[in-house]
Amino acid sequence: MNARIDILEGSRIALKSLRAHRLRTLLTTVGIGIGVATLLAILGITQGLDTSFAKQLESLGSSTLYIQKSPWVQMGNWWEFRNRKDLTWAHAEGVRRLSTYATAVAPMVSRNEEVKFHDLSMAAVEISGTTSDYLQVTGFEITRGRFFGESDDDSRSTVAVLGMDVVDTLFPHSDPIGAPIRIGDRVYTVVGTLSRKGKILDESQDEIVLIPFHTHQSQFGAQRSIAIGVSVATPDALDAAEDQLVGIMRRLRQTPPDKPDDFAINRPEQLASTYNQLTGALFGVAVGIGFITLLVGGIGIMNIMLVSVRERTREIGVRRALGARKRTIVVQFVLEAMTVSAVGGALGTALGLGGAKLVSLVTPLAATVKPGTVFFGVGFAALVGLVFGIWPAFRAAQLDPVEALRHE
Repeated sequence: MNARIDILEGSRIALKSLRAHRLRTLLTTVGIGIGVATLLAILGITQGLDTSFAKQLESLGSSTLYIQKSPWVQMGNWWEFRNRKDLTWAHAEGVRRLSTYATAVAPMVSRNEEVKFHDLSMAAVEISGTTSDYLQVTGFEITRGRFFGESDDDSRSTVAVLGMDVVDTLFPHSDPIGAPIRIGDRVYTVVGTLSRKGKILDESQDEIVLIPFHTHQSQFGAQRSIAIGVSVATPDALDAAEDQLVGIMRRLRQTPPDKPDDFAINRPEQLASTYNQLTGALFGVAVGIGFITLLVGGIGIMNIMLVSVRERTREIGVRRALGARKRTIVVQFVLEAMTVSAVGGALGTALGLGGAKLVSLVTPLAATVKPGTVFFGVGFAALVGLVFGIWPAFRAAQLDPVEALRHE
């Protein structure tokens, strides 16, 4: 009961004191608000980037492995990777035949070419040759028309399936199905369109044209390394599938037992690990700057509270002489510091998250505003006020009533 009375009375006196010194309160609030705004803007942008990157990784397939000549993240000598033997159609067929975990195997070979439809064109479009397993491996879906099958590949048919960026550019007001498009020196008939996937690492996955694998080789040549996409039943089977694929590929490529793998098995998690390493240090530095700014704001609160204690020494003496306990004085000054800090935290939270959202609107950087972040901003600011207000509060409570009454 006494504690409740102390808190209520302390709150009333603290608010009265803050109203009496509006300019001082405003300056202190601005100081702590800038710190919170800086910290939460960083958190908002970072959370948005993490969410966006997680969605991008999902687009690669949660149950897919990619066998390639070199790893996605190259930590060694790039010349060594470049000089490795190419992966071929025979390797893809070997994986399809020998892997007990693979539910789909799609060889993929790509090059960039200009794509034309009448007077419209699109430069540097990824032209990928693949097979009917491509959809299951990559998670793409057909939105209109059909995908090409084994018969199209066997007969080297000149049929094409378009990504949505290509559809938007070449067919803004017309139906692409059945339309003739020119790729290099050949004309292809559009038989289908793919679902939209968006970007990954700022590279569009929708700026693509798919054609049958052997059609691609007949037009652009077979002297290039391919990638082999392997889909497994569940994400839990990825580790076992990867171990099996290592053995299969070493056998197919006749890699000696004493030699390292001359191929790479890539997984989306590898990109996630690299992303975390790259952003972890940057995030730490940015958050450190935010905390330093908050520290400066906290020191400002402590300084203002010490000034307040000195100015109100006689008032403290009167209250102590009339029976106020030390605990009551401590509660009053702590609440005063926490109130200033919490108000600054609320303003800083609004500014910080608003700034993060503005950044996401005018730049490619994403921002996510989570409810927990709002409570964190206000609560953390109040905690800063508590920490930096304790010493001035205890100093006020330790004043001798007689000496305080004599203070002018």
